[in-house]
Amino acid sequence: MKHHVSVGVDGSPESRAAARWGAREAALRGVPLRLVHAVDWPLSPAVPRVSHEGADRWADETLTEAREDIRSLHPELEISTRCLAGRPAAALAAEAADAGLLVLGSRGVGGLVGFLMGSVSMSTLAAVETPVVLVRATDAAEHAEPAPYKEIVVGVDIHEAADKVLAFAFEEATRRGCALRAVHGWKMPSMYQYAPFFDPEDEREVGRNVTQMLDEVLLPWRHKFPDLSVTHQAFTGHAGQQLIRASMGADLVVVGRRLRRSPLGAHLGPVTHAVLHHAAAPVAVVTHD
Repeated sequence: MKHHVSVGVDGSPESRAAARWGAREAALRGVPLRLVHAVDWPLSPAVPRVSHEGADRWADETLTEAREDIRSLHPELEISTRCLAGRPAAALAAEAADAGLLVLGSRGVGGLVGFLMGSVSMSTLAAVETPVVLVRATDAAEHAEPAPYKEIVVGVDIHEAADKVLAFAFEEATRRGCALRAVHGWKMPSMYQYAPFFDPEDEREVGRNVTQMLDEVLLPWRHKFPDLSVTHQAFTGHAGQQLIRASMGADLVVVGRRLRRSPLGAHLGPVTHAVLHHAAAPVAVVTHD
C-alpha cells in the first residue's frame, strides 16, 4: 500500500496553504491525500467554553471546506478526512506514523499567535520520524495558480551520514523535474583566531578540501539520479544563513534532524532551527540517525 500525504488543517490561511501544497505533493507522488483536524480547546476565563457538539460541528465544517477547496484544484485526487482527538501535537504525531509525509501550516515567529502555532509544530517535530513539511501562507498561495517548479535546496552536513535527507531531496527534485542545489556552510577552526600570523592561503585550501568532500558526498547520488541537474556550494559562514538566502528562490528547503529519543525537546540543531523560522520557502525536516 502506498503511503498517503497527511495535512493538518484548522481553518487558518496557513493550513489552507499547507493543504494546497500537500495536495500538489500527493498528486506528484500518485498517493491519496488525508486532511486531518485536531483541536485541544483551551479552557480559561479569556476563552469561551465550547460544547463538544459545537467543536465537532466546527471540525466537520473545517474539513469539508478544505476538502472542497482541494477538490476544485485536483478533481482526480483521492481525498479523505479525519478528525483527531487529543492534544494537537500528540494527535498529529500519531497520524504521521503511517503517513509518507506530514504537512503543517506555520506562522513562523513573532507575536503570541505565532508562538502558539510554533509550539505545536515544534512538539510534533519532536515526536515523529516521518518527514514533516512546514508551509507558510502567502498571497500567491491563496489566489494565484501554482508557479512552475524551479529549484530545491538541501542543507548537507559533510560530517554526518544523512542519506535519508539526501534521498528525500533527490526524490523531490526528480518528481518536480527541477534542479537541486546542495549547500554546506563551514568556518575555520577556532585555533586560527589566535594564530599570530594568519595565512589566507590556509583558508582557501580548507575551502577547496571542503568543496571536494561535499562533491564526494553527492557523487553516489548523482550516479543514482543521472538525469537530475545538481549543483553544490560550500560557503564560509553559518550554514543556516546560507540556506535562508538560498530559500528566496526555492520551491522547498530540505534540512535534517538527528533522531534523539529524549524528553528534553526536539533537538533541532541551530541550522534547522534558523531555517524553520526564517526561510522564505516551505521547509522539509527529515529525521536521520
